[in-house]
Amino acid sequence: MGFGNVSERRSAPPQVGVSVVILALGPKGDTGNSAADSGNAASSAHSRLWLPLVKRVRQPFLGCWALPGGDLRSDRSLEQSAYAALESTTDLHPRYLEQLYTFGGPTRSHGGLPMVSVVYWALVGQTEAAGFEDGDNVRWFPEDELPELAFDHRQIIDYALLRLRSKIEYSDVATRLLGPTFTLRQLHGVYEAIGGETLDLANFRRKMLASGDLEDTGEKVREGRQRPATIYRYIPKPVENGTPHESDGDDIVELSRQGEREDALDALIPSARI
Repeated sequence: MGFGNVSERRSAPPQVGVSVVILALGPKGDTGNSAADSGNAASSAHSRLWLPLVKRVRQPFLGCWALPGGDLRSDRSLEQSAYAALESTTDLHPRYLEQLYTFGGPTRSHGGLPMVSVVYWALVGQTEAAGFEDGDNVRWFPEDELPELAFDHRQIIDYALLRLRSKIEYSDVATRLLGPTFTLRQLHGVYEAIGGETLDLANFRRKMLASGDLEDTGEKVREGRQRPATIYRYIPKPVENGTPHESDGDDIVELSRQGEREDALDALIPSARI
């Protein structure tokens, strides 16, 4: 059933769909814009996060880039719908999806039918990202070189990055991007990509080794022409009453930061909360 005018569209029950923010370490060799390329002598190259976007083939925002997404179906859960949207556009199937936020501001549909989006997000390793291959109407972009995006999708991505940067010290963030084992240079790349800034490698090595969070696996790997690098892993956290201590801490931090995150979201997206 169609709606004859703007007033009827605004007062209609909103449609509900899902969108997905996928974040991955950039392809091998990606180190951002060099100082020479940017024209700024003070800038430095660093690792970056990339994400897949889909070019819209219908109005509104015909031809603009958007997050992968789709409609809900009565025979699928929210999470199943998110996976289906990803698989139909990017062929990605992350091992883990987390619900990020629900966006439902009345102006986000830009005159179309009101729309509520349940947004999921995930971190994927380079192997899962399938070599960053582009497909039909799908392309990978670095998070600091995004094109013009449909709806409020740029603000959604900004919020996902804000959430990720608040979790940078959690071990599962690095392991989802790198796997359970890694070199200090690889871990350094993760911290640079998430933080969006260059970090001195020597200082980073010293701080991580002094943190007590890492242990030497006894294995080494050669990285380029340099001498073989030690492979590390995060030391498992103590288990209390059958629940990993780190998860308990994560929950406590999440509760204590909830108000802070909501304030940050209000600043980013004043109309996102309903």
